[in-house]
Amino acid sequence: MLELLHDYWLYFLVGRYPEGPLGGLALTVLLASLALVLSLPIGLLLGLARLSPWRLLRWPVAALIHVVRGIPLLLVIFWAYFFLPSITGHESGQFGTMLAALVIFDGIYLAEIVRAGVQAVPRGQVEAARSLGLNYLDSMRAVVLPQALRHMLPSLVNQFVSTIKETSLGTIIGLAEVSFIASQVNGLVLTKPVQVYFLLGMTYFVLCFSLSRAAFWLERRQARLLKAAA
Repeated sequence: MLELLHDYWLYFLVGRYPEGPLGGLALTVLLASLALVLSLPIGLLLGLARLSPWRLLRWPVAALIHVVRGIPLLLVIFWAYFFLPSITGHESGQFGTMLAALVIFDGIYLAEIVRAGVQAVPRGQVEAARSLGLNYLDSMRAVVLPQALRHMLPSLVNQFVSTIKETSLGTIIGLAEVSFIASQVNGLVLTKPVQVYFLLGMTYFVLCFSLSRAAFWLERRQARLLKAAA
């Protein structure tokens, strides 16, 4: 195991960079971070539309959310891989394909996180904002969303953990994230598959466990703040 780390640690970390494109663990974290950041506006808009008082907006968004949540991410990746080139007229590449699939998938799940966060805010806050003359959008922007964000933070961290693990599906389209790099290393050494994939598993575990503990800390901190406010 130590010999494997000594020989291939840099390859696991950044792939062929700087001689080639970025890969490995750095690409995994970069892809997951970009996917979460880009999907946040989508999730926010869809989540607010899900709670909209207007049925013509609420029902189609609810239908879209239910449909995408019932589809495996693997199928979304295949759609992005074959469908995007037909729309754009050029190949998007493995990174662009995987990023598009994750943004779509995470945006839908973030919409439900936003909905739950907004619904966790007491109705009296909304009624107080409306009594002050604020319309629906202004009351959401100025009163509800700042409070809902505190409830959403642990779930956002958990979604980031899920996104990191979902990036491993990029292997099927040849994306050089850390799982793909592990497969290449296994092909090079041939006789150490247990050590290679144990190292890969520990890499995911350390990264995701650290983020999970951060989410747990945020939940406990939020509970203490709510208790102090009460």
